[in-house]
Amino acid sequence: MSDTWIILGATSSMARAFARKAAASGAAVLLAGRDQPDIAILAEDCRLRGARLAEALPFDARAPEGFAPLIDRLTREEGRLNAAVFVGSMPPQSAIDADPALIDGTVTDSFTGPARFLQLFAPLVEARAGGTVVGVGSVAGDRGRIGNYVYGSAKAGFHTYLSGLRNRLTRAGGHVVTVKPGFVDTSMTWGLPGMFLVASPEAVADDIWKAVTKRKNVIYTPFFWRFIMLIIRHIPEFIFKKMKI
Repeated sequence: MSDTWIILGATSSMARAFARKAAASGAAVLLAGRDQPDIAILAEDCRLRGARLAEALPFDARAPEGFAPLIDRLTREEGRLNAAVFVGSMPPQSAIDADPALIDGTVTDSFTGPARFLQLFAPLVEARAGGTVVGVGSVAGDRGRIGNYVYGSAKAGFHTYLSGLRNRLTRAGGHVVTVKPGFVDTSMTWGLPGMFLVASPEAVADDIWKAVTKRKNVIYTPFFWRFIMLIIRHIPEFIFKKMKI
């Protein structure tokens, strides 16, 4: 069965790496994001790597009026339809503290915008009795931390949404993979203090692709973040609230 992937936030480093893997598998890739000239270059790269079709499409998580045309475009493709969501924004917590209005964009980019799109996408999976959703969250969503608790809370909400969507789509033969990356070498994390054990986007894309093929439910990438976050989640609150992590 032929596969089509729509990749939201296609210009992020992780999304680029994932798109190349999808292209190498022979799938069609619909690359959606705001920077259309950049995405057009990525589309050409995907064609050269073996994509059955590669197309640049506009997507802005803050402009839901643009979601329906993407759904209409997807319905014109035959076979299995899949979606990978790499959308998100992470202003410094200090900037949000100074201007709480930044919360709205952070939550829209990292949770409610992608969720609203996936609500439109889910019936396509059900109608065709198969398909995969990849939702990229963050280890930041596992526990509220002083350095990025607004971003973390948005991703925590997205994790919960994906869990419910997984429960729904499983009944129709679909699947949802929740991805929780640790520190990844991307434009979002560049220059941030306290970075350690930084993974490459290509390594993360490899982990995601394996999770898709094995129908994993939730993955941490790199894998050792599962154990790091297990420790962080179990630190007693009276201790945790005194820590600077």
